[in-house]
Amino acid sequence: MIILYTSPGCASCRKAKSWLKENDMKFVEKNIFTTLLKEDEIKYLLQRSENGTEDIISTRSKAFQSLQKELDDLTFAELVDFIQKNPSVLKRPIILNEQSFVVGYDDDEITAFVPGHLRALSEHACTPQCPNYQICGRVRKEE
Repeated sequence: MIILYTSPGCASCRKAKSWLKENDMKFVEKNIFTTLLKEDEIKYLLQRSENGTEDIISTRSKAFQSLQKELDDLTFAELVDFIQKNPSVLKRPIILNEQSFVVGYDDDEITAFVPGHLRALSEHACTPQCPNYQICGRVRKEE
């Protein structure tokens, strides 16, 4: 199951939600301001981020700036508590399932949520008999 963490007024969140719907992906949307993020949930998000806390924490946010500390100065427990009390520090959207974890909206990265068997089908779907082969066949060769 795909989980989509969003906030109201976030254009990237709307794009991600729209893409998931257009591609018939089932997902659960969690508004970070109306859904209390549990401690275990925040820990899981932090553990899944590949490059550490900077992947999901906006150090330019007003809430983080008001803290007047560096990320490295916080203990893990302090960071979890801070996020729980100030969900606006999270970058958005955060999209994840069992295999993939994407922060922000990117046309290429979001395709990680397309099941592998469907991606394999699309790679072999265009043949020289296809009316669009001159366009898409050439693009595939260039990649």
